[in-house]
Amino acid sequence: MDTQDALPGTPIDLPRAPSPMLTTTEVADYLRVKERTIYEMVARQTIPFSRATGKLLFPRRLVDAWLEAQTELPASGIAPAPPIYAGSNDPLLEWALRQSGSGLAVLARGSAQGLDDLAAGRAVLAGLHLIDPDSERWNLSAAAAHLPGASHVLIHWARRVQGMITAARNPLGITGLQDAVARRLRFAIRAEGAGSTRLLEVLLAREGLTMADLTTTERPAETHADLAMLIETGEAECGLGLQAAAGNLGFLPLLTNESFDLAMKRRDYFEPHIQRLLSFARSDSFAKRAEHLGGYDLTDLGRVLWNG
Repeated sequence: MDTQDALPGTPIDLPRAPSPMLTTTEVADYLRVKERTIYEMVARQTIPFSRATGKLLFPRRLVDAWLEAQTELPASGIAPAPPIYAGSNDPLLEWALRQSGSGLAVLARGSAQGLDDLAAGRAVLAGLHLIDPDSERWNLSAAAAHLPGASHVLIHWARRVQGMITAARNPLGITGLQDAVARRLRFAIRAEGAGSTRLLEVLLAREGLTMADLTTTERPAETHADLAMLIETGEAECGLGLQAAAGNLGFLPLLTNESFDLAMKRRDYFEPHIQRLLSFARSDSFAKRAEHLGGYDLTDLGRVLWNG
């Protein structure tokens, strides 16, 4: 009986809203797998679940989000990401993006933001140099944490030298990080979320210090070149940055094996944007540019570090 034809006082069976929580049986039916598979996924913690009531329950909203994250789109993509490089600022990479004719615009807002932009489909390529403070390994933990599903890859770009940038010829005689902190010298720093900021936190911790111990400039530097400019113009007396950005300023190397890597969707690795960049990175002019900038080791450029 149609609801508008029902007699007055006749109960009407309205459709019920689906429960926000699924049982093990219901989630198995929903995913069209056996219950045993669900228990195995719970044991491996590969599916969202809750034991708040003493039994296994699966939040429908989180299961849907998890399922969407596992989806592999066709090569053409349902909503292709814009041709943007996001992530960390790197002088050699940004020069190569222009010279290679990659067609990628640059939106360098820090390593962590770049991974978020890549995951959200706001960029096709992200550069990062994020150290795990516990293992002191580069980028793998960050990529796994920020990039859902199993559709991304991490490609090595270069090993870089990071250190203390000072005024030309180091007129203050700065000997290292601890010395600069103890003398309350003004540090130029990068924004929160930048790989260089996380690295600075790790290097300070090795000296028994924290960011709170620093005397810093009022505004953070957007790029390595900006950081060097703050020091060159006297707004800051030192800062952690790339040897490649120091130019004619003073430079004290602190870390010689920082790994700078590129993250992308697996399917985008084969697209012209990326292939033009990687092809150009094998050219003589690229090698000469890296040598001119200084502080780059290109030995393993292009090596796959992580595959989903």
